[in-house]
Amino acid sequence: MTRINQQISAELAMSAVFAVLCALLAPVAADPHAVNCSQVKDAFTDLGYSPARVPTEETAGEDLRVCAPQRTCCNAEMEENFIQRSSRDFEKLMDDTSEELRDAFMTGHKRFDEFFLELLENTERSLNEMFLRTYGKPYLQNAEVFQGLFAELKRYYTGGNVNLEEMLNDFWMRLLERMFQLLNSQYVITEDYLECIGKYMEQLKPFGDVPKKLKSQVTRAFIAARTFVQGLVVGREVANRVSKVNMSSACVSGFTKMLYCSYCQGLFTLKPCNNYCLNVMKGCLANQADLDPEWSKYIDAMLLLTERLEGPFNIESVMEPIDVKISEAIMNMQENSMQLSYQVFQGCGQLEPSGMSRSARGVSDTFSGRFSPYNPEELPTAAAASRLDRLVTDVKEKLKKFRKFWSLLPEAFCQEEHVAAAESTEDDCWNGHDKGRYVPEVLKDGLTNQVNNPEVGVDISRPDTLIRQQIMALKVMTNKLKNAYDGNDIYFQDSNDESSASGSGSGCTETCVTEPDSFITDAPVQEAEKTDEASSASIIQPNLLLLVLTALALKEHWR
Repeated sequence: MTRINQQISAELAMSAVFAVLCALLAPVAADPHAVNCSQVKDAFTDLGYSPARVPTEETAGEDLRVCAPQRTCCNAEMEENFIQRSSRDFEKLMDDTSEELRDAFMTGHKRFDEFFLELLENTERSLNEMFLRTYGKPYLQNAEVFQGLFAELKRYYTGGNVNLEEMLNDFWMRLLERMFQLLNSQYVITEDYLECIGKYMEQLKPFGDVPKKLKSQVTRAFIAARTFVQGLVVGREVANRVSKVNMSSACVSGFTKMLYCSYCQGLFTLKPCNNYCLNVMKGCLANQADLDPEWSKYIDAMLLLTERLEGPFNIESVMEPIDVKISEAIMNMQENSMQLSYQVFQGCGQLEPSGMSRSARGVSDTFSGRFSPYNPEELPTAAAASRLDRLVTDVKEKLKKFRKFWSLLPEAFCQEEHVAAAESTEDDCWNGHDKGRYVPEVLKDGLTNQVNNPEVGVDISRPDTLIRQQIMALKVMTNKLKNAYDGNDIYFQDSNDESSASGSGSGCTETCVTEPDSFITDAPVQEAEKTDEASSASIIQPNLLLLVLTALALKEHWR
């Protein structure tokens, strides 16, 4: 019995030894949460970094600031590389996403500005060629009156401090002085006498209703054109400045964690969950989103003004026939020359004869010039109508497209394939900690709604100063656009002509360019002349005849 017990004990001992040996020789089961640092090294190298910086084994990550301390294959140096890289990525993402917006305003401003300036240039050239071909030397001697008109129109459009109504009143006054001198060249006409005539301008109405109607049309059209182009400049500048806003440190950390902390866990093939991306971007772009309400109002005001550009305030329809309208005004004065001269003599006194005969003045009794009007196809601005229509149509489409740009910016970022996963893969994405669904709720837009943002710490008590400045710039521009829609320039509201319902002037933003053009306000003093006729009111000098014939020809042509 003792031998049997010893044998059993020996067998049990052998079994125990065998079990221990089997346990020692059996393969160790892999930890499902272990990180393969070799794969992380390859992924880190693919980003352009040295593989020597990657730990060979996972660590606790206690030296990391952004990527949560846990079992990781990242160290502080790798994390710093990720932080710098994410800052560059964010800037590029913002630049790429806002490029179309910035280009739309830059291109729109350039095209409209070129069109309006070209329209002014073509209109002036058309008038100059038409009158030069008709008048010859007499027109050259008085051309500065018309040149001054166009110089001031251009100066107003380019941002100069010009009161359009006063400038147009001055133009008609100077034209009246020249015409009166032509009608009464046998008299000595002093500057004081011309000044007296000016006091009766409104009462005499020598040019009929043309000055009143033209003043209303020109002021409204130029206010609309200039304000619209200024609006495009403001939109361009706001887009440029807001797209360059610096990232906060909290945004940098949140964006780095979203894009690159997955590498540390060996999950570099996963893209951030879409809702996770949205919360990060809503935190990073909280101030930009606050721009949206005022931006939308600004876009709406721009769209309203395009209706005026196409309709009643169409600058092309005003400028193209302006030479004809001026000629009609001249003809009206000629038709009422006798009554006009009589009224002037009654109000300002009788003039003294100059004492020179017609032959001594060298005035010809005949006029051999003949006016040859343009064909419609030859008019410099004839083909521009379709171009303006295309410009307005194109800019309206783009303005509508970008109306909600700033509030939709987070969605635009997260729709990029290389930034976030599709919404359909909500269970197979990086949630900031591991692979799986992103649980927190997506926050609303704007600074105040980010108080509990789980991904980006946002100080809602400190709005971005630059963004607030842009909001104010949009408010000011929107107010100008609304006034321009009504035909008003808010910087000149003291119009004396109620029918025009408009003022004019500068009101130019800092981005406008002021032209250094000057306006000659003093008309050359013509030498008083004498004629054989007894009454100045019955005399039509050849220079005046040229004007009349031109006006008649233009009138026939434009019927």
